[in-house]
Amino acid sequence: MRSYSLFAIVLLCLALLLIDIFAFYWLLSITRPFPSTLLKNSIYFAFWIFTIGLITSILILKIRLDLVAPERQQLLISRLYGLTVSSFIPKLIFVIVISILYFSNHVFSESESLIVIPLIGVFSGFLPFFVILYAVFSAVYRFKVHHIKLKCDVLPTNFKGLRIVHISDLHLGSFNFKYHVLDRAIKKINHLRPDFIFFTGDLVNNFAWELRGWDSVLNQLSAKQGKYAVLGNHDYGDYSRWESQKEKQDNFRGIRDFYKKIGFKLLMNEAGLFEKTNERMAIIGVENWGNPPFKQYGDLQKALKKVNDIPFKILLSHDPSHWREEVAHHTNIALTLSGHTHGMQAGINLKNKKWSPIKYKYEHWAGLYKESKQYLYVTRGLGWMGFPGRLGMRPEITYIQLEKS
Repeated sequence: MRSYSLFAIVLLCLALLLIDIFAFYWLLSITRPFPSTLLKNSIYFAFWIFTIGLITSILILKIRLDLVAPERQQLLISRLYGLTVSSFIPKLIFVIVISILYFSNHVFSESESLIVIPLIGVFSGFLPFFVILYAVFSAVYRFKVHHIKLKCDVLPTNFKGLRIVHISDLHLGSFNFKYHVLDRAIKKINHLRPDFIFFTGDLVNNFAWELRGWDSVLNQLSAKQGKYAVLGNHDYGDYSRWESQKEKQDNFRGIRDFYKKIGFKLLMNEAGLFEKTNERMAIIGVENWGNPPFKQYGDLQKALKKVNDIPFKILLSHDPSHWREEVAHHTNIALTLSGHTHGMQAGINLKNKKWSPIKYKYEHWAGLYKESKQYLYVTRGLGWMGFPGRLGMRPEITYIQLEKS
């Protein structure tokens, strides 16, 4: 967010003001029949007080953002996103709905339109506002366990019933050191009694200092056989300005070393072997690999070098784009686990139906995918980034049970 110039923020405020002008035009239309002048003027006054207050708050937050310490910046950024979305989206929907109703005036008679259109207008504006409030203050911490059963014909017999918990995209800086918010997630994970916990990147937003105090929280995660992790695009410090290359490297080292504190084995273009009664499986982890503009630090061939002869392999790779480009039909890796997309933190999940605008950017963005005998699972993420809420895309804990087909 620091890269956003004051000019860009002013343009954002002008866009908000433009939407408010349209909204106010329609507000005048639907309140014209109101008999009380005092009531109408009170509504108009409240409308513009809110608008002026919002724009003023955004400008103040931008100015403060450039002055405060980095530890405070992330809180201000989330407030900026929250204020913008909670105001812009409801008013935009209000303008669109009322415009359609008025330009389709044959739907209602003149007497009906005096009642129906104002009611629909109020509903179309307030409903999205309250939905967004719910997304910000409740849904963002309503952790959901997704239960997945996978059948693999190359799964060694002795690994039948293996239990895996897959989590990703914690973005700990977004929690602003509110350690208690993950208590329920950790209890849910430990209750599943996993053999392995796999974490697929984006531990932080940018900085190693975001990890302060979280070791005592994440140390509570328990897995019978082991905990493994890879890095995500946000873990390299690529989205921040650094005084020197050494400062960036020290930040990166701090993030890498944190995994030792919480008992996770960080896989950086390497693989680990797990053996049970003379049968083996490989756990492979690559550094972040994404389509441009995302960096391609990952080296899958290097990671596979020592485990090519292992029939059953699980790959941890942060960005699901990697699966199409280098994994599916290019290797014999049975299962790939990814994150990165967050499901855009907004969408629809109804039984087996899912939709999010992120699908137009990523072919694989949430849930289970299969091609031939290879699986990809993309988690919706456990934390949040940017917009401090989740709309229909609850934070996810994935529980995968492996079976032999």
